Amino acid sequence: MKKIGVLSDTHCFIPEQVYTFFEDCDELWHAGDIGNLETYNKLQDFKPVTAVFGNCDGYDLRYQISQNQLFNCAGAKVLMTHIGGYPGRYDPRARRLIESLRPQIFVCGHSHILKVIHDSHYDMLCINPGAAGIQGWHIVRTALRFRIAGGAVSDMEVFNLERRT
Repeated sequence: MKKIGVLSDTHCFIPEQVYTFFEDCDELWHAGDIGNLETYNKLQDFKPVTAVFGNCDGYDLRYQISQNQLFNCAGAKVLMTHIGGYPGRYDPRARRLIESLRPQIFVCGHSHILKVIHDSHYDMLCINPGAAGIQGWHIVRTALRFRIAGGAVSDMEVFNLERRT
């Protein structure tokens, strides 16, 4: 069993409350728009990180991390990319990846909107943690944490950060 913390769209800013929320997580997943290498390195110093770059990330990050990640975690096949969409409205590139790779969990960011939806067509859980940073149009900053064991996700918790300033 692993406890996972998921965040996205930090855009160079990670509130201290996020570190407290992720304190007992085994690893973190960042679904892109990290912001800069300094922010990525700070996360890596805190916990092991699996990340993808986002459309706003520069080449310093693109040389360090991939556009897509496909990995196994506690029995679940996970696909992560920044621009993904959600059931019925997938980005065309993300849909091709989903159809060819058939993950059990699909993680994306970009929209700044927290959504967790089971896609019955592809039989996978779609996770978008929303935006944890302060850049963008969102008002509430969000992150997620959950457990994975035997390929199944449980105990998912949403953390709503204070309204951004």
